[in-house]
Amino acid sequence: MITRERGGLLRSRDFRLLWTGETTSVLGSSIAVVALPLVAVVTLQASTFAVGLLTAAAWLPWLLIGLPAGAWVDRRPKRPIMLVCNTLSMVVFLSVPVAAWLGLLTMTQLLVVALAGGVAKVFFNVAYRAYLPSLVDKDDLQEANEKLQGSESAAQIGGPGLAGLLAQGFGAVTGVLADAVSFGISVLCLRSIRHREPARPPATRSRLRDEIRDGLEFVLHDRFLRVFAVFGAVSNVALMGHQSIEVVFLARDLGVGPGAVGLVLALAGAGGVFGAALSGKLAAQVGTARAFVLCEAFGALMMLLGPLAQGGWGLVFFVAAGFALSAGVVGSNVLNATFKQRYVPAAMFGRVTASMSVLSFGAIALGGLLGGVLGETAGVRQTLWLMAGLEVVAVFALLFTPIGRCRDFPADRG
Repeated sequence: MITRERGGLLRSRDFRLLWTGETTSVLGSSIAVVALPLVAVVTLQASTFAVGLLTAAAWLPWLLIGLPAGAWVDRRPKRPIMLVCNTLSMVVFLSVPVAAWLGLLTMTQLLVVALAGGVAKVFFNVAYRAYLPSLVDKDDLQEANEKLQGSESAAQIGGPGLAGLLAQGFGAVTGVLADAVSFGISVLCLRSIRHREPARPPATRSRLRDEIRDGLEFVLHDRFLRVFAVFGAVSNVALMGHQSIEVVFLARDLGVGPGAVGLVLALAGAGGVFGAALSGKLAAQVGTARAFVLCEAFGALMMLLGPLAQGGWGLVFFVAAGFALSAGVVGSNVLNATFKQRYVPAAMFGRVTASMSVLSFGAIALGGLLGGVLGETAGVRQTLWLMAGLEVVAVFALLFTPIGRCRDFPADRG
């Protein structure tokens, strides 16, 4: 395990490799978040509903396989799982530019690619979150999460801008190619990590469904984890319902070109770096639980500015809303992740993470689908208002839960 060294975690070769690989992969994925809808809208002339369905397909695997994935990951070393997942992602996303260059690309293939990439993401995310506490010391988890979330946010700033530039200069499918390359780089970094996870003590293996039930009961009977799961689900419906139609709103409703779409989304995402950098300082001043609520409240209230956007200088409203929302969400994610990595026993971490993620990430699929349906029927701008209002209501309700009533998250379950 990596322990604190002079100069912090950046002096650790293994952490630098994990950090570099994950940041590169997130950069590629943030390019693809814009590139895939652009391919659907610009290349295939897809409808608003089809674009929402594309977003939903990427997150649907959490609902289908999230629970067994968590139990399965808990039984095995995490790094090999991460390697296989990123290799699979590289292959499936590479198929998009290849099919496009051969003139064979269809909306069906985009949906299959999004679904297959989503399956790989389920296993990778569960393994990745369980792997970090074995790689760094418990006291360094806050620093590790701040660095990972901060660099991931920086990658998410550059990703949309790069997607727009690539689409403008070389075609939208080039952005998907960049995503495939980023997964390849991540695989190389993971393979180079020297740290090996400690062997699990021998134990009688129970049935998979019993282990799944253990994870669900752990979350259900814990007052903090239960709130995180429900709040995450409602919030993710709102956030993904909003995100799934952002490109449609900017490109069709406001008439923004592909390059400018990427720039606007990059500027909006810049708030994530701000949120990651300040989350620890805010927690030290007001407490970890209060800092979490403040981050969420700031992002939710500012989200109401987004639907006010117009063409030209009116885009400032959209950028301001996105910047604040990114800052709030990333800041709260750092605090949330650090709390769970300290609070949940290592042997249960995969199952607990998967149990919570099935609800919260599965809601992303619902949000993407809902955004597409409402955008098609009620109007895109009206849907942005609805999603912003839902996020405000979710944060307000958080004030009446155990999270809203305490200053700091507990350090352990005792």
